[in-house]
Amino acid sequence: MSQAVAPASVPPRLEMRGISKRYDATIALRAVDLVMQPGEVHALAGENGAGKSTLIKVLAGAVGRDAGTIKIDGSETELPSPHAARQAGIRVVYQEFSLVPHLSVAENILLGQLPSRAAGVWIDWKAAARRASAALESLGFDVPDVRRPVASLPVSQRQMVEIAKAMLQQPRILVLDEPSAVLSGGDLDRLFSAVRSLRDAGTSVLYVSHRLDEVFQIATRITVLKDGALVGTVDASAIDQPGLVRMMVGRELAEIYPRRSATPADPLLQVRGLSRPGVFSDVSFDLAPGEVVGVFGLVGSGRTDVVRAIFGADRSTGAMVLDGQTYRPRSPGDALSRGVAMLSEDRARDGLILQMSLRDNMSLPSFSRMSRYGLISRLQQTVLVRDEMAEVGVRAPSIDAPVRRLSGGNQQKVVVGKWLLRGARVLLLDEPTRGVDVGAKAEIYRIIATLAERGKAILLVSSELPEILGMSDRILVMRGGRLVGEFARSEATEERLLAAAAGVVEEDAA
Repeated sequence: MSQAVAPASVPPRLEMRGISKRYDATIALRAVDLVMQPGEVHALAGENGAGKSTLIKVLAGAVGRDAGTIKIDGSETELPSPHAARQAGIRVVYQEFSLVPHLSVAENILLGQLPSRAAGVWIDWKAAARRASAALESLGFDVPDVRRPVASLPVSQRQMVEIAKAMLQQPRILVLDEPSAVLSGGDLDRLFSAVRSLRDAGTSVLYVSHRLDEVFQIATRITVLKDGALVGTVDASAIDQPGLVRMMVGRELAEIYPRRSATPADPLLQVRGLSRPGVFSDVSFDLAPGEVVGVFGLVGSGRTDVVRAIFGADRSTGAMVLDGQTYRPRSPGDALSRGVAMLSEDRARDGLILQMSLRDNMSLPSFSRMSRYGLISRLQQTVLVRDEMAEVGVRAPSIDAPVRRLSGGNQQKVVVGKWLLRGARVLLLDEPTRGVDVGAKAEIYRIIATLAERGKAILLVSSELPEILGMSDRILVMRGGRLVGEFARSEATEERLLAAAAGVVEEDAA
């Protein structure tokens, strides 16, 4: 991999030395060092809670440090605010989007620098559309209509808009926090191509990802944090994935995918000819108790749309049967009353109320179980929530901790626990390990396997092929809104699934 290398006389692009940060009794960062060279792609790795997000926020000027120094191109720099960081040439693409939902794609990309005419009195909307389209096209991203509100876009396209917005500024330092969590296939290749172009132009890129194969594909050096402290910085060429995992978690992860086998059973959910005009058509499959059925497809294949229709979030035609009875949910509430629950790929927007406590988030759909005459029993609520926390392995300082302060893995467990507390029998899991670290992934896989063993029927949508192959009893493949393949676990391979998803004849794909 070619890499722009700074001459020996050129100072590092970024030096963060002895960075420390404490929140009350919690030490988030302990004298952490991070050094990046001009034109370097540098990965930041570690489990959730390792301190990565806090370090990024210090660099972005969103959080003040308690100790330590920051130098940019050899000059000591104070970053008291996000504005100061932007003035210093730092741009951050966070895992959770910072877009304005009701504004258009073009307005979001050009926010603060919209072109004008008539001496700045009127915005030149045609020029804005051209510039936004050019920015997306330069990255190879496909967002057909830049006049659409961002809120109307799927998660993958919102991520493209967020990245284009940051890259348009041609920053000196670009931080990408889990940029590929909702990208796959060609979109991921285009992202990597754009990152390399910025690198070759001298931009330093800090790349944060839990997908370790990506880390080795894009980065030259890797800095690892654990429990808020620096474990070390290594050349990517000098370590392999198992060695990096040992640095991150302090132990081997011998068996990330639990061993289990499904016992044949009659279907709990039958889907026949499910369609939504212009989105997907004629989707049919069965889902049995104790079975994990994986759904794979590239971005835009219709995977999430099918799951939303089964959950009653979108209208559809076709026939569904649940436990021997006709099932046609008019809303998510209707689906929940029949025991069907969905874990959305965007947990922050659709799965949680971030400002509320863990207690209230987990119990929100189940107040009827813990109330009498319209009054909630705090004792009953506490007992039920604590039991479910133990069941799914949520780790939190207290039951009343704001859910926004939990790690991504623990937030995801709260969503799962919420639906189990509601009595769900069918779980629709859309990207359940998006944005969580390798240790948390192993725990979520264990939870899924345990739920299947207890008779839950699970539909697992994922962009990660190893996850689909490691967890599924059967695998459905979608392309262009249609179901184009079904594979037993024993016959599925990455090559066969990708060939089906991309519409490549298997002999040609070999």
